Amino acid sequence: MHTLQDITDLRRTLDEYRTRGLRIALVPTMGNLHAGHLALVATAHEHADIVVTSLFVNPMQFGPNEDLDAYPRTFADDQAKLREAGCHVLFAPSNTALYPNGLDGQTRVHVPRVSEGLCGGSRPGHFDGVSTVVTMLFNLVQPDVACFGEKDYQQLAVIRKFVLDLHMPIDIIGVPIERAEDGLALSSRNGYLNAEERAAAPALYRTLCLLRDTLEQGEPAEAVLKMGQQQLAAAGFIPDYLELRDTHLNPVDGTTRRAVLLAAARLGPARLLDNLSVQLPAPSA
Repeated sequence: MHTLQDITDLRRTLDEYRTRGLRIALVPTMGNLHAGHLALVATAHEHADIVVTSLFVNPMQFGPNEDLDAYPRTFADDQAKLREAGCHVLFAPSNTALYPNGLDGQTRVHVPRVSEGLCGGSRPGHFDGVSTVVTMLFNLVQPDVACFGEKDYQQLAVIRKFVLDLHMPIDIIGVPIERAEDGLALSSRNGYLNAEERAAAPALYRTLCLLRDTLEQGEPAEAVLKMGQQQLAAAGFIPDYLELRDTHLNPVDGTTRRAVLLAAARLGPARLLDNLSVQLPAPSA
């Protein structure tokens, strides 16, 4: 596995692969890797000859009161996991490599509509930071395919939108959520939880499962979501949002059949995300 920090070295290495006609996949990460990230790498292997994983804690996507400084950085462990997973190139640039002139005057990529509300509502500017750095990585790596986790459902929708709008020749692959045995969606931020909070955390997934089953039985969405908010609060969460959207993140209406339940909630120092697909029944005649 090549471990590269310099953009020139990255381009030179990938050009050598391209001249051999090899297909390249990109897995963007912020490090502190877990089984969910490694599932992305495994999926990338299924779609390409060469797997590139980026590791960069992107300051542009963190708000002024968020956890940029506290975000776990475990480079040596991440490097070992990627080597074992068969990653071919680890790209780990510095802040100055990607943002040589700082953030204040940096060009930004804004994706309207799909980035609004949900996480975009509670984290202003977050998706501009995500879209900008992912666009930058796409430009540097020029992958044929890129893999992203479905846990960050809105992020995946944002990336698919700008790839379509900007005519980028990249296949975007969504990879299903990896969960612990108790149902908790794997996340680097789960490490913020103490033992008591970790024991309570699976209530988020259990609540979504209950709400999904209730919605699929035809109960009104407004009442079901209110019940969910109450259940999360009773389990010790501070709900950020709990919403039902169609698969393109538009509001549901009477014609919607395939939908998604999306939740973000705080538990202790951690902000946890999860989502579940829902098959809504047709209205009774």
